Amino acid sequence: MPREDQLYDNLEKTVMKKLLVLSGALLMAGGAGAIETLDCDWEGTETVLGMFPDAGLTATLVGDPIHGGTQSLELERLAASTPQAYIGFVWGLQDGDVVTAGYWRYDVSPDAAPSTRIWGHWNDDLPADLTGYNGSAGGNSDYGTGEGWDYTEYTWTVVDGHTGLGIEARIYSNPGDIVWIDDLHIEAPDGACVMVPGQNPCVGVQEISWSKMKANNSH
Repeated sequence: MPREDQLYDNLEKTVMKKLLVLSGALLMAGGAGAIETLDCDWEGTETVLGMFPDAGLTATLVGDPIHGGTQSLELERLAASTPQAYIGFVWGLQDGDVVTAGYWRYDVSPDAAPSTRIWGHWNDDLPADLTGYNGSAGGNSDYGTGEGWDYTEYTWTVVDGHTGLGIEARIYSNPGDIVWIDDLHIEAPDGACVMVPGQNPCVGVQEISWSKMKANNSH
């Protein structure tokens, strides 16, 4: 008949094995849904990644108004149609992936132009062709309060085999009207590549995670 101390020893080993299995499962589940974030505060010299139509707007860095830091992005509408400033690209996507992006916007015209809202389009030619277009991805229908700074955000779920997403700031106004945006924030799935003004063409989440890991290990 086993001694009492042997029974306790066997029980402890069994519990430890179950805890290790549970910890491994939790780690795998967490990795499967890993999210990485990337921000653009327009504190450098870059403005936008492109626009539609060509020469449809002007993009300028200004010191007033600002939401954070010392600069924001001023967008002036020139074209008769709805101009779109390309402020972010995400590629390496697959069906079911989720991308969330948002920025702060400023206007002081309640219930009237000018206004801006966040929108998206599919671009399966990324990163080779930043001007590619494979259909609208939709966006936020809210035009904002028109009472100063407010935050606009939208979440896209990848469908129909699309692999790339273009993120836009759309301007709704008359030619010559101006809106301002600041502090863009993007959340992308693990393994995707993200591009924003002032960042390297492909800042992949694995690369960012590795940089963070090295920084943490240096302390």
